[in-house]
Amino acid sequence: MHQELTLAIDVGTGSVRAALVDAKGSVLAIAAREHDQIVPAFGWSEQRPQDWWSGMVAAVQTVLQAVPGARERIAMVAACGQMHATVLVDADGALTRDTAPLWNDKRTVPLVTAYEAAHPGSDYLARTGNPPTPAWPAFKLQWLRDNDPDAYRRARAVLMPKDYLNLRLTGVTGMDRTEAACSFLMDPRTGDWSPQTCDELGLDIAKLATIRDPLAIVGHVTEQAALQTGLRAGTPVLVGAGDYPVGLLGSGVCSPGMGSEMLGTSCIVTVVTGQPLLDPAISNVGTVEGGWGAFMLLETGGDAMRWARRALHEKSLSYEDIVAKAALAPAGSDRLFFMPYLSGERFGRHRNARAQFFGIGAAHGLEHLHRAVLEGVAFGVKRHINIMEGIAGRKLERLVASGGGARTELWLRIKASVYGIPILVPKEAECGIIGCAVMAAVATGRHASLQAAAAALVSYEKEVLPDPHWAQTYARMQPVFEKLYAHSQAMYDDLDGLAP
Repeated sequence: MHQELTLAIDVGTGSVRAALVDAKGSVLAIAAREHDQIVPAFGWSEQRPQDWWSGMVAAVQTVLQAVPGARERIAMVAACGQMHATVLVDADGALTRDTAPLWNDKRTVPLVTAYEAAHPGSDYLARTGNPPTPAWPAFKLQWLRDNDPDAYRRARAVLMPKDYLNLRLTGVTGMDRTEAACSFLMDPRTGDWSPQTCDELGLDIAKLATIRDPLAIVGHVTEQAALQTGLRAGTPVLVGAGDYPVGLLGSGVCSPGMGSEMLGTSCIVTVVTGQPLLDPAISNVGTVEGGWGAFMLLETGGDAMRWARRALHEKSLSYEDIVAKAALAPAGSDRLFFMPYLSGERFGRHRNARAQFFGIGAAHGLEHLHRAVLEGVAFGVKRHINIMEGIAGRKLERLVASGGGARTELWLRIKASVYGIPILVPKEAECGIIGCAVMAAVATGRHASLQAAAAALVSYEKEVLPDPHWAQTYARMQPVFEKLYAHSQAMYDDLDGLAP
C-alpha cells in the first residue's frame, strides 16, 4: 500500500495530540489525551514524562483505528513538543527523575538573577543567542544538579519532551537545533554546545544529547514500541523540533521578511531572520529550516480583554459584546491610550511595569476604553516590531496571525492598521500538526524544500489589509505611545515603594 500519511505528534502543556495528515495537508483524524501539571510549591510546575508517553500511546491508537489501513500507510512519524521541560534519562533510557520542570517553572529565578549580576550582556549574548530567563533548561539543570544530585549524577542524556517520546519509540537519544538554541547552552556561531557556558554554569557538557537536524531520521519504531502503540515496526521517526518553531513552519512563516503573531494570554511576535538578533530584550529560537526566529513577548495579549471583561463588567458581558462596543468608538479612541502592562514585562529592568489609561476626558465612555485596550496591545506589539526591524535592517512584509486573538475581526483590522502590513490567518488552526506534516513531506522527498512544502500544505482563510484612514491615525499615535512607555518607567519603582 502507498505510504502517504504522516503521523504527527504534538506534546503540549495541556495534552498530547496525535494526528494523521495526508499528502495535501488535510488532517484525517486527530485525538488528544490530557495530562496534569504538578505544582509541588508556589511558582513550580512539573509533569511526568511517563504521562506524555501514556497519552501518546492512547492518542495514536485512537487515530489508527479512525483511518482504515493507517498503520501500513504511515510513511513517517514527526513530533513537536512543548519546549524547555528538562528530562533526565540514564544510559538505558530510563528516567532518573519521575518529573520534569516545565517551561513555566519559576524555581530557577535566584540562579538567573545571580547569573545576570555576575555577567554583562556583552559577555554572553553572542555565544548564547539569548538573554537569561527562568525558562531555559541551562538554569533548570543547575537547579537539578544542586537539589536532586542523585538524578543529575545518574543522567546520561538531557532531553526535551518530544525527544523523550522519540526515545521511547526508537531507543535512540537526540535533540534538534531548535530546542538546543533555546537552552542557553548552544553557541549560535558553531551550532553546537558551548564549553564556555557549560563551564561557567558548572554543567557537564557530556550529559547534553547530540544536536541533530530536525529533518534527520532519529531512528525507527522498535518491536516493543510497535506492540504498545499499534504502529508498524520499522516506521521511520524524525528528530522533529520544538512546538513553537514547528508552529511557525506550519503557518507558512519560514522565510526572512515574514513574521508571526501568536496571540493567546500573552502575545509573541516573531521575525524570521538569517542570524540571531542580539539584544537584551530579544530572544532567538532556531527555525526548522536552519535560520532564526527573533521574538519578543508581550505578557498581556488576550489577557487584556479578559481583564477588561472582569474589571469593567464583572464578566456580565461576552467577549463578542465587548468587541461590538469597542467598534462604536473611532480609530484612536479619541486620543485615549492604554498601556498594556498588566503583568509587567518578561525581560529588561522593568519587569515591574504596570498598565494605565492615559488621556481620559469627560467625553470618553466604555466604548473608548474597550477600543483603547485593543489598540494598546497593538501599539505594544508594534513597538516590538520596530525594535526587531531596526536591528534586522529590513521591514516585515507580512504577518501571519494565530491563536485565539486571530478570530477577532476588529482586532485584526486594528493590528494590520497599526503595523502597516497585511495580516494572514491560516485555514488550519493546528499549525503544529501541519508543521510536522511539512517536515515529513521534505524528509520523504515529496518536496524539495521546507518553503516549497509549506507553500503546498499551508493555506489561508483570509487576508486582512490595513485601513488607510486608521493607519494614518495610528501612525501619529505610535510615537506618543513610545514616549509614554519611556516616561512611565521612572514611576514603577516609586509605585513599588508605596507598598506596605
